[in-house]
Amino acid sequence: MNSLLNPDNPVMQFITKIVNAVYLNILWFFCSLPVFTIGASTTALYYVTLKMVKNEEGNITKAFFHSFRENFKQGTVIWLILLGFGILFGIDGYVLYHIRFENAFWTICTAVLIVAAVAYAIILMYIFPLLARFNNTTLAMFKNSIMIGMRFLLCTVLMAVIYFIMIFVIINIFTPAIIFGEGLCAFLCSYLLSNILLMCEEKSESVENSSPDDSQ
Repeated sequence: MNSLLNPDNPVMQFITKIVNAVYLNILWFFCSLPVFTIGASTTALYYVTLKMVKNEEGNITKAFFHSFRENFKQGTVIWLILLGFGILFGIDGYVLYHIRFENAFWTICTAVLIVAAVAYAIILMYIFPLLARFNNTTLAMFKNSIMIGMRFLLCTVLMAVIYFIMIFVIINIFTPAIIFGEGLCAFLCSYLLSNILLMCEEKSESVENSSPDDSQ
């Protein structure tokens, strides 16, 4: 029993991280209440959970608000762009669903909308973790999100499954599970993303190191 309750025990460490994920979910929720701050809040959430995976989180509250302030401007711009496209896709989907013409034009429009919605979902899952780890232009963030999401399809599918299960459980099985919500999803997704982002980081560093040689 003593060994089980030992803070250094892997089980206890994992439980501690789950509790921290719940705390982060609370921080994320309250910092997202103005709605336009969801981008900065989600970036801050992933900033901490990506550190938690590597046991480098330190002071969670301090780390969260450090990232929130640092990425507030770009995170807000990215979120407002995503929100605008999300509303547009929602309107298009509503219209297409209700007109339902059995012709080639309707089929093509529906197919294009589905492809666009999938690309949108991929960007939505990847862009804030990328923003939490890398400094880049907003356009590059969108481009890299879709490229990485398409390259690592298994990771993309698993992340989508994590979010789907959480939403399904909250809506259909156990509504109080919302206390875990985005915090737990981000924490679990960070396990999947950690090595991928490390590979991207190493590739970025190798490109930067080789640039001076290429210019000579």
